[in-house]
Amino acid sequence: MYKSIFFLTLLLGSFSCKNQNEQLATVLKTENVDWGYAQKYYHKNMTEAVELIDALSKVDAESDEAKRIFTDLRIAFKKAEPYASYLNPEVGHRANGPALPVFAEDTERVLNPIGLQKIEESIYEGGEDPAIFVRETQLTKGLLVNLMQNVGERKLNAERFFIATHQQLLRIISMGISGFDTPVSQLGLSETVVSLESLKEVYDHSLGELIKEKNAELDTEFLLNIARAVAFIEKNADFNAFDRYTFIREYMSPITRNWVAIRKESGLWEGVNNKPFNFDAPTFFEKDAFNLEYFTPPINRNPSEKQIALGKKLFLDPNLSQSGTMACVTCHMPDKAYTDGKMVSIGNNGSPLQRNAPTLINSAFQKSFFWDGRAENILDQISSVFNNEQEFNTGVHEFSTDILKDSTYHVLFEDAFGRISNRNTDIIKAISSYISTLNGFDSKFDKNMRGEEDSFSAEEKLGMNLFMGKALCATCHFIPLTNGTVPPFYAETEKEVIGVPETKANKTLDDDLGFYWRYNKEEHLGMFKTPTVRNAEFTAPYMHNGVYNTLEEVMDFYNKGGGGGMGFDLPHQTLPFDELNLTEKEQQALIAFLKTLSDTNVEEGEMPQLANATS
Repeated sequence: MYKSIFFLTLLLGSFSCKNQNEQLATVLKTENVDWGYAQKYYHKNMTEAVELIDALSKVDAESDEAKRIFTDLRIAFKKAEPYASYLNPEVGHRANGPALPVFAEDTERVLNPIGLQKIEESIYEGGEDPAIFVRETQLTKGLLVNLMQNVGERKLNAERFFIATHQQLLRIISMGISGFDTPVSQLGLSETVVSLESLKEVYDHSLGELIKEKNAELDTEFLLNIARAVAFIEKNADFNAFDRYTFIREYMSPITRNWVAIRKESGLWEGVNNKPFNFDAPTFFEKDAFNLEYFTPPINRNPSEKQIALGKKLFLDPNLSQSGTMACVTCHMPDKAYTDGKMVSIGNNGSPLQRNAPTLINSAFQKSFFWDGRAENILDQISSVFNNEQEFNTGVHEFSTDILKDSTYHVLFEDAFGRISNRNTDIIKAISSYISTLNGFDSKFDKNMRGEEDSFSAEEKLGMNLFMGKALCATCHFIPLTNGTVPPFYAETEKEVIGVPETKANKTLDDDLGFYWRYNKEEHLGMFKTPTVRNAEFTAPYMHNGVYNTLEEVMDFYNKGGGGGMGFDLPHQTLPFDELNLTEKEQQALIAFLKTLSDTNVEEGEMPQLANATS
């Protein structure tokens, strides 16, 4: 017995020593990487940005000197942006966000636009009062000082470094080459060079030696891919003509593959599940590139297969509604990309509802639901359908016993929740779990960006270039999700005022108030959530009121500058009023590109015969 105890103690001790040795080895690995240079690099450049904005405030906004200083300021900011914006996403986004008024929800005040993009407008478009320009630079300086202090005070480590650089790689794709960062000066391509060369520099002075020791081939390949990407931009510097198809596919996707491999090879950090990304996905265009758990309400994360199966059956069941004539599938039909093909959906009494039914495919990847953004998450959205008198008309806590007449539900509820439910909240969770599986990221576009195919036609390439360039589509429909959830933090889904007309004759403005319901502010009149344009090929009619039947009509609307461009009184339109001056060929190319985003190959169910489920 004593021998057994001694042997067990010895065995446990050896395991303990082994674990301690493994932990010590991990610590030593981390200590082998000196993050000091990288942190000083970020801090030095943010300090330089503060000094440059100070200098900018002292010159004439419309002078050549102002443009020179502004260009240098943006370069310094871009070098520091990965770590600075990682540490303070809200301030980082305000410093480099769109030149639009900001609504402060806590005070319900509308704040005038500030930041680098507002300063860019004042410098490149002119006409700004000198005193206002000075005020803009002073307020923006306050943001940059905040970022500078954070970068100097908060110690860089492996986790922060890898998250920050991952975010910056996405910024290049979604904001840099699309013109979102610099919509007026179009400095985005040259700034992409800055971002890539900065990544190389901090890599060389931190992880470089470690990766060379572990995998010299990976180190060489990564540095070569950075050099190739920089050379491609320098040879193709025209913003409107820039070949984004080739750049993402042949240059950025290989770099992100390298970067994921470098992170794994380093052994310093394994990734986390509380960020929007799947850090193991080799590109931003994989089927699982985005972390569904991040976008899901905490009370409904990681549903079981049984809950999903229950949710699918409930999705199709009209007995959830008081009238017995409506189910989720009534307005979201699988054969119509989970829309209903109607201008606006039809209620339980046969009367039209207020708005068009959007697709449910990829709908989980949002931070706002309904066209007017009144639901913060998918559970609230489904609950609202239950409560709506014109839809299900059953309270969230009222359980419809009619569904239990189908005996298969008894087993499904037991398997999913360990009991036969007596409340609709379980039903809502199950339906939400099912809808969250309706995801399609295996389109022709995704396969080409991943390098699995090289199948874009010349017209589709032109369309992609226009979408991410001249036509400005990607400055609201952010690549790669193509909805309005803002990268790289994905903490909010944008809402825009674009001036949708009442009819396709484009004579009068639609009277739907949109997001105005929330705060009764003029700035929110006619404001609606930016939807995804994936599967747009199948989701006609378009806009919140279903006013346009074809993508050609949609292109014409945007080409004219939206409602403001067509002459409607829209002082707060967030879409540029200017005409895009797209030719007919260019508009058709955009449509061709949109069709490459189609992927409806998601799990589908048989649609029951419902009173209101007509095609």
